[in-house]
Amino acid sequence: MPSAGIAPRRVVQLTALLAMLVFFATQLVGAVLPNVPLFIAASACGLALDLFLQHKQPGLLSLLGKIRLDVTVRQLFRDMLIMVGLLRIEGINPLHEQAPLTVGLLLFYLVHFACQAAAVLVRRTRQLPFVTRNIDASALRLSEAPPRLFARQHGRRLLRLAAPVTAGLLVTAATKNAVWGGVGLTIALLIGIGGTAHLASWLLPRKRVANEATALRWLDQWLADYQPTVGMYFSGGNSSAYQANMWLSTLAALDAKPIIVLRERFMVQKVDATDVPIVCLPKVAHLMRLEHSTLKVLLHPANSGKTSQVLRIPSIKHAFINHGESDKLSSCNPYAKAYDEVWVAGPAARERYQLADIGVEDKDVVEVGRPQLAPIRPYAGVPTGELTTVLYAPTWEGWDGNPGNTSVILAGENIVRELLADPKVRLLYKPHPMTGSVDPRAGRANDRIKAMIAEANTKRGGDRPGAEAAAELARCADELNRLTSTSFRPSADETERMKLQGAPDGDRAAAVAAATAAWESAYWASLPVWEHQIITGPRPAIFTCFNQADVLISDVSSVVSDYLTSEKPYAVANTSGMTEEEFRAGFPTVRAATILTPEAAGVTELLEAVRDPEKDTLAAARAELKVHLLGPSDPPSLVRFDQATQDLCRKADERRARMATRLTDEIPSQREARDAAEEMELESGSAEPEETATV
Repeated sequence: MPSAGIAPRRVVQLTALLAMLVFFATQLVGAVLPNVPLFIAASACGLALDLFLQHKQPGLLSLLGKIRLDVTVRQLFRDMLIMVGLLRIEGINPLHEQAPLTVGLLLFYLVHFACQAAAVLVRRTRQLPFVTRNIDASALRLSEAPPRLFARQHGRRLLRLAAPVTAGLLVTAATKNAVWGGVGLTIALLIGIGGTAHLASWLLPRKRVANEATALRWLDQWLADYQPTVGMYFSGGNSSAYQANMWLSTLAALDAKPIIVLRERFMVQKVDATDVPIVCLPKVAHLMRLEHSTLKVLLHPANSGKTSQVLRIPSIKHAFINHGESDKLSSCNPYAKAYDEVWVAGPAARERYQLADIGVEDKDVVEVGRPQLAPIRPYAGVPTGELTTVLYAPTWEGWDGNPGNTSVILAGENIVRELLADPKVRLLYKPHPMTGSVDPRAGRANDRIKAMIAEANTKRGGDRPGAEAAAELARCADELNRLTSTSFRPSADETERMKLQGAPDGDRAAAVAAATAAWESAYWASLPVWEHQIITGPRPAIFTCFNQADVLISDVSSVVSDYLTSEKPYAVANTSGMTEEEFRAGFPTVRAATILTPEAAGVTELLEAVRDPEKDTLAAARAELKVHLLGPSDPPSLVRFDQATQDLCRKADERRARMATRLTDEIPSQREARDAAEEMELESGSAEPEETATV
């Protein structure tokens, strides 16, 4: 079904491009014949189609740009054909009527190119060498952005200003009166000149932000004043921000001066609400300025190509904290040996690194637990309601094509079908946000699962929460959005957002936590207790779903390790092709799980174990495995994490002290060598005059 839905969209897109070419050809024919009605219709329709695609399908028009048929070329060609048509139409004097129109059209394009040049200059002067958030950067003379139509949307600007020009020229073609063309050109020229002058005002000192040298000096001074000690370094793509977001609360709770260091400009807005200062340093040369700061430790929740760049700074200690632990190879990547330390949750991960034999020494592995798991409530016994809530949270397909990565493709529909067949089950389906991003089969299976759940809901019924529940959810959502997002006007650029996202007021983190808890409570209260739910997006978070669920079904992933902190029953789908014995032996996280086959065999036994404690034979194994995977509960994970941070900071201080001592020791020896050399020069120099005097 999804593939059938893609084809019509492609057909529409190709039809639009073909229609544009047809309008050009028809315009040419109408101009040459000349056929005035055909000429006017083709010219107007061509411009209207281009305007429509500029707003609705800009990606489609980018394909034309790749073959050098960009918006400027298209409009030039369209206007050239209009002038050819005017030349061919009888009753329009080429010398007295068309020549002024031609000059006016040339002036129109001159203004367009002047505006484009001003836009380039303004954008360059407004792009600082870094981006900040939660920092008062007013000293950089941050200002509001210019209108985006003139500053950033050159294609839309050209076509919108061309609309009165084309309209006037086409009325001239119909009436043979050049005044209409002059009126259209005058309107476009006045708007274009006024817009260009307004845009150029951002180059004046009162609106111009600090230059690169001044901005970098300010950054150095801010680092010196703030004196950060522990930072989180992150680089990634559009869909990877969750890897950093899961560590925000932990970073903010440390007994340190925290900072977040990013590398991609767009990522500044992807980071969730936090009071921790954020600095984005896209260029390596500017990143190296951290070497001269007070920063002692950088925590890395993910590996990326740009990670190697910051690892060059010897004065900073680096710890890999990962964004989740599982039995997959990605949880013990050979890249980890590049860090000073690898922080893991418990003994299982330590063993995993040693078994992988990838060069990570055991002395560099530090067990810190998982501080983020504090909100997960412990097991409270068998379900007391009529329904058993099952959370099915499969992971994504991964990069290596291993069929055991995700159960969605081979087992997902079978598992969901079995669950939906039980009238006493309420299903919460929360797929990984990257499902289908690599293997289209996973995306198609995900769509079919959603359709199955939607259909199953049509066969159920019951009471629904009243309007007051929806109103409360809307109120909580508004409050949470107010605290966690910043409203930007459409024309706002990076510099204006920096101005708006300065130093936070008060303890915003505590307010966000309270608002999030209120929203989550209102969210679940607004849903019918009998209705299956498809949960996508960042809210509600996976940990909140854990608290709603009586049992989890997932894959070999960090979701299983995290869920184990509750000690509730769970199941793992085995789509690896291994036998159950091989599967349990190869993946420690499944040792206390019910194993499901691709055909979903085992679902019935799983539900029985959840509902009847006497049939739950894995309770003791879960408690034991929890400690093995996540470490002891005492001292709390956050305390152990903070202690590991302080220990690594101390190691950074010790190295700096050794380097300072070494430098101090070297300076006297260098001075002695210089003094000896000078003494030898003096001796050789004093002998020379004596010989001269003798002669």
